[in-house]
Formats: sequence, C-alpha cells, structure tokens
Amino acid sequence: MAKALLPLPLLASLLFFFSCSQEEKPVPVDLSKREGLYSGKEDYTINYAYLPQFSHRVSFARHNPLVGYLSRETGLPLKQVFPDTFDEHIKMVGQGKIDISFSNPAAYVKMAHRFGAWAFARIIEEHGKPSFRGHIICRIDNPSIHTLEDCRGKRWIAVDPTSAGGYIFGLGHFFDHGIVKEDFAEIAFAPGPGGKQEKVVLAVYAGRYDIGTVREGALTVVADKVDVSEIRIIASTDYYPGWVYAARKDFDPALVEKINGALLRLDRENPAHQPILRAAHISGAVRSTDEDFDPVRELFRKVRFDLDD
Repeated sequence: MAKALLPLPLLASLLFFFSCSQEEKPVPVDLSKREGLYSGKEDYTINYAYLPQFSHRVSFARHNPLVGYLSRETGLPLKQVFPDTFDEHIKMVGQGKIDISFSNPAAYVKMAHRFGAWAFARIIEEHGKPSFRGHIICRIDNPSIHTLEDCRGKRWIAVDPTSAGGYIFGLGHFFDHGIVKEDFAEIAFAPGPGGKQEKVVLAVYAGRYDIGTVREGALTVVADKVDVSEIRIIASTDYYPGWVYAARKDFDPALVEKINGALLRLDRENPAHQPILRAAHISGAVRSTDEDFDPVRELFRKVRFDLDD
C-alpha cells in the first residue's frame, strides 16, 4: 500500500524548521538582566471623559474634534472614554481610570470631596459666560401647570441625582420658593446609560411625567425627535459656575498645564477653531480653581445634599 505524502507547503515548512534548528548556535542569556514584559498597550494614554449627560453618540460627536485638537496641540496621547452613568464617571476618576474629566460642577464638587480631583478650567458657554442654569419644563398643554406653585403634588423626572442643571439647580430653585422634595408625588431619574437629558424631555413630552428638569440648551438636542414647541419652560434657575475641566488626584501638573494651555488658546475668531467649538457647543475656556465652585457647595448645604452619597 502506498504511503500518504505530506502536502508540499507543510513539507517545506518542516524542512526549513529543522534546517534552522541544526544550523543555529546557542545564544548566551544573562539571567541577571531582565526586561519588562510588553503589555500590548502604549506607554501611556491620557483618558478624557465627558460626563454622560447625553448619549454616547452625542458625547462623541461633540468632543471628538476637541480631543483631537488637544492631542495635536500638546503632542499627548489623549483618548476619549465613555462612562455609562454619572456615578460610574465619578468612580472612574477615583480609580484613576479617567485622567481628565469634563463634568458639571455638581459632579466635580463630589469628585473633589471624595477623591481629590482638582479644577483647572471652565468652559465659556455659547451665550458667552462661564456659567449656566437649569430649566423646569412641562408640556405646553398641561392644564394643571401654569406657575411654579402648580408643581406641588406633581410627578417630577430629573436627569440624575448628581446632575447640576438637570436636578440640583432645580431643587434649589424649588427650595427658594418654599417647595421641598416631600411636596412632589414622585421624583424619578432618567434610566439607563447616557442620554439622560434627552430622556427627561421625551418623558415629559410623552406625558409620563408632569414636569422635568434639564440644563439650559438641552431642548435643542431633541429638536430632531419631537416638536419642542410643545414644551414650555416654567422657570429658569439662577446661574452657577459652568462645566469644569478637572484632573484626577496625582495627575502630573505639567501635563495639565499643557492641556490647559491648549484649551485657553481656543479662539472663536480663529477659523480653524470654529468647527471644534461649534461641535462642542462652547465658546472657549477660562482658567479656574476649586474655589470657583463654592456657590455649588453652598447650594448643596442648602438642599442637604450628601457629598458622600
């Protein structure tokens, strides 16, 4: 019986292997010297995260051009990462998984208190100020709500317990008008990961809740989904310090200064910067320090907000 022949490619590979094994000489190895194993990652990556007030799709569209600009300007390897929730974002800063955080001032105050994060810049909002506010909204055809006082006994949906414009600012506004949490039939928070501002507007539009709280400018995000003229702003809150750039504790201050310098150089009169700023819905940035956010801490004390919660 004829013997089966090996396929030619396999036979050639075996001959090459054995010929190399016979010809190669042993290589001396000095076991007193060792190199670290390659982990498959770059030497380092600077993780940049946008607090997930909007969907990941919106977060990426708004900040990917900005992250690219910062990388080019500084020569640093910035990468945008996407926490699913406000709480996850805060914890990732504490775990060192987020190096540069872009968040609302309420989340920042919690991160500073719990994990030692430190502020270095605030954005200039599209209206030209480094501050913003929240809106309290309802359907325009809701027959039972005409004034802020009419919100008593109603079902309220907010963005997140740590949302500034989408909850804390509104809570403070109600408090200043003699309305406390116990006066509502229900206070609910937008479910699921990301997209929470949109979910509040859609829940009010659909009639699932009587009132909602969102940050200024959130209605434009859902203008392609619903007729936002059907939504009425019942009241607007006071202005508070704007969204903040913060670094995690122990992050290299020299790297922060490079990133901050690039942020501060953004100029809405510069044609090359205009699409970056438009995408991010900001007008620029200013230097900031932790003390800038003391008005938010005072608001927390007023509404008895627990920073450790």
